[in-house]
Amino acid sequence: MDNKMQLAKDKLIVALDVDTIERAEALVKQLNGTVGMFKVGMQLFYSAGPDIVRRLKEQGVKVFLDLKLHDIPNTVGQAAKALAGLGADIINVHASGGSAMMRAAAEALQEGAGVLNIPAPKLISVTILTSIDQNTFSGEIGLPGDIKDKVRDWALLTKGAGLQGVVCSPREIEIIREACGQEFEIITPGIRPSWSVTGDQKRIMTPAEAIGLGASYLVVGRPITGAADPFDAAGRVLVEMTEGI
Repeated sequence: MDNKMQLAKDKLIVALDVDTIERAEALVKQLNGTVGMFKVGMQLFYSAGPDIVRRLKEQGVKVFLDLKLHDIPNTVGQAAKALAGLGADIINVHASGGSAMMRAAAEALQEGAGVLNIPAPKLISVTILTSIDQNTFSGEIGLPGDIKDKVRDWALLTKGAGLQGVVCSPREIEIIREACGQEFEIITPGIRPSWSVTGDQKRIMTPAEAIGLGASYLVVGRPITGAADPFDAAGRVLVEMTEGI
């Protein structure tokens, strides 16, 4: 594996948006060694339970636990403390919960991991979901201004609260890089390879485009997990990613 392909592999997160442990583990078996990390979201976590994270970690893979915690600071802090022991590599909260909530989560993760004497997961925030376009943002949610400006503001709030990065659409990569620096993690869903369908994502970009703009990680789900041959689909995504490196 050449350097560009290895770098692409390390940056690719496959979303295990399935509802059974068996399906998730089958995908991990197919793709382990080809991708850098697997995302466990609400669908899988709520159907399979917390043990799914432990089982995946036992297979030696990295896990992004995508539960988007969002509640009052104490509740989110206690939830983060409970999740710290699962062994996930990344956990997230919603930036719209505010800085006090994000700080509570960060402190609780450190406390929970410290009690167990294990490394604390990275903590990142979710800004604006990639399924939301400007019309929804302004007309339905009722927030003023441009989506990009709000994403930048929440990224700065996230950094100020001591978190390591954000989830955002690839269209906000440049503005966040400029505002938050090169060390800030930017995880981008809304990635659609040139050969795949858009689905319900709206603020999207190809793998090569997102990598070229400076994304830290790309999250790809259905174009890989819904393919007849997920291993082949992952390989095709990696090839596109190398074009942006």
